[in-house]
Amino acid sequence: MTAPSLAPHPSTRGKYRWVICALLFLATLINYMDRQVLGILKPSLANAFHWSEQDYGNVVAAFQGAYAIGLALSGPFIEWIGTRNAYAVLVAFWSLAAMAHGFVTSVTGFGGARFALGLGESGNWPAAIRTVTEWFPQRERSVATGVFNTGSNVGPILGPVLVPWLTLQFGWRAAFFALGASGFVWWLLWWMLYDAPEKSRRLTAEELAYIQNGANDFGTRTIPWSQVLHYRETWAYAVAGMFTAPVWWFYLFWLPDFFNRQFGLNLRQFGLPLVAVYTVTGLGSILGGGLSAWLLRRGWSLNRARKAATLVCACCTVPIIFATRTQHIWLATSFFALAAAANQGWSATMFTVVSDVFPKRAVASVIGVGGMFSALVSMGFSWLVGHILQSTGVYDRILLLCGSAYLVTCLVFHLMIPQIKPIEIK
Repeated sequence: MTAPSLAPHPSTRGKYRWVICALLFLATLINYMDRQVLGILKPSLANAFHWSEQDYGNVVAAFQGAYAIGLALSGPFIEWIGTRNAYAVLVAFWSLAAMAHGFVTSVTGFGGARFALGLGESGNWPAAIRTVTEWFPQRERSVATGVFNTGSNVGPILGPVLVPWLTLQFGWRAAFFALGASGFVWWLLWWMLYDAPEKSRRLTAEELAYIQNGANDFGTRTIPWSQVLHYRETWAYAVAGMFTAPVWWFYLFWLPDFFNRQFGLNLRQFGLPLVAVYTVTGLGSILGGGLSAWLLRRGWSLNRARKAATLVCACCTVPIIFATRTQHIWLATSFFALAAAANQGWSATMFTVVSDVFPKRAVASVIGVGGMFSALVSMGFSWLVGHILQSTGVYDRILLLCGSAYLVTCLVFHLMIPQIKPIEIK
């Protein structure tokens, strides 16, 4: 005889958990807009304050170095004061840091503001994933994570529209002030709408039962970083991130300058190409991430499907090498759009590989380790980009590195993990 299910019927289930997911989406969207403002304004600010390319590279590197530190500290911080308080502190901190950019004029000042921004913004994903773990049954967590993570695609689309308009209407400081202040609007909504599920007055008993019926101990039994570092598979994922994450950071922070330098586009003009690039990027996350799943349905082995998907994405980044050799703005835009979309497809596949290989309790720690090392290498790459531009004034060598990084990573990853398969962690 089959035991009756304890989960409430779908018709009686509430949907308040999706309100919480919407808050996570908004936080992620604001997070990406705040980090993108400086890149959009780079041509204008560099001209106004006489920055060298190396100066700008150092400012970007300050953000990435702080991001690496924040990834290491945010998990224990969230554990210490709880999800509700920690997320509120993180968003308030990075919002103040975003607004602080509007008060400074020196390279040192921007570097300090950027460091504070990276320190706060790094906590968004650990806090959001922790919130999803608390508010969603296991069967819905991947969907909820996908929904809130789309903010990382929508933010870069809105940024090139809002930042030029705010700057041209009210000045560059207003762009930092306005987008930074949006974080405090979110902060108020968070305090009004969020509490732990068992304490929330807006959650029905049926929905709480549904959440708790699908819960497991994933959120409380996470395997620590020190333990996953003993496995070659952890280092394979970290190395893959160290080769490719700097390229994604490059697209976020240097693309406006490329269009300004290569085609003479100013603040009024490069918004549309940037919107096009990041719109296609969002589609790449879906299509690239779904490619290996499609291959699996066609009977491919897990190893072949995942590696074929990463190889396809890697090949799609190669045309970026030729972006400096065309005088057609939209051809160059298409190269960047394809490469950035391929990066998102690559990332989605690599996140999935981590869950293929490691038990659930280790996934967060492996991704955290990879993110920290990726941010540190990205910091060095930003310094290198500034140095190359300062010396040569052109992007040829930089785009050669960007266009070849993924193919090299495919080879390295295959050598480190010849067969993608689950492992046991004792």
